[in-house]
Amino acid sequence: MSHETILDRVARCAVVPVIAIEKVEAAIPLADALLEAGLPVIEITFRTAAAAEVIRKISQERPQMTIGAGTVLTSANLEVALAGGAAFAIAPGLNPMIVRHAQELGLPFFPGIATPTDIEMGLALGCKLLKLFPAEALGGVAMLEALSAPYKHTGVRFMPTGGVNPANLESYLRLDTVAAVGGTWIARKEDLAAGKWREISSRAKAAVAIAAKVRGR
Repeated sequence: MSHETILDRVARCAVVPVIAIEKVEAAIPLADALLEAGLPVIEITFRTAAAAEVIRKISQERPQMTIGAGTVLTSANLEVALAGGAAFAIAPGLNPMIVRHAQELGLPFFPGIATPTDIEMGLALGCKLLKLFPAEALGGVAMLEALSAPYKHTGVRFMPTGGVNPANLESYLRLDTVAAVGGTWIARKEDLAAGKWREISSRAKAAVAIAAKVRGR
C-alpha cells in the first residue's frame, strides 16, 4: 500500500483514536466498538507492553481496520510495528534516523513537529503528513493556522494531537491543512480497563458525525 493511499485513508476517517492499551484481551472488543461506530482506524501507542501483540491481533482478526503504531521512538519499534501488521507509524517528534529507516522499510511514517524548523526538516525528508504535538499546549487552532500559512503551497498536511476533544474538534477539522486529528478522548485507559465498549463506540460515533458535518459527507 502506497504512502498516499494510507494518507488518504487516514484523512477520510478524519479522527484517529489514540490508544494506550494495557491488555491484549481488550484489542478485539475495542476494534469492534470503533468499527461499529464507522471509524475503521486506530493508533496503538508503544507506551504499554501489550502494544505489539495488540497490533498483531487486530491486524489478523480485524483486517478491515487501518492500524497505526504510535510513540514509535526506535528502529526496534518500527520493525515490530511492521511485522505485526501496522499500516503506518507515528512519533511525537522528528528523528531523521527513524524517518529514513521507516522509508527503507516502506512503512508510511508521520513524525511529530512543533516549529517551522521541524516542518522544514519533515519536508526535506519527504514527509507529507506531520503530527502537530502537543497541539493545544502549543497554541491550538490559531497556532496551527499560523504555522500552516508559509507551507500550504507544499501540500503538507497535519494531524494535530494532544488536547483535541469534542469541543474543539470541529475547529481543527475546518482548517484545510488538517488531514485528521489524533484523539485520546475516544477510548481512555479507564474505559478500556472497565470494558466500556458502548461508551467508546458512542464517543466514536459522535466524532464521526462531527467530521461528516465539517467535510460534507
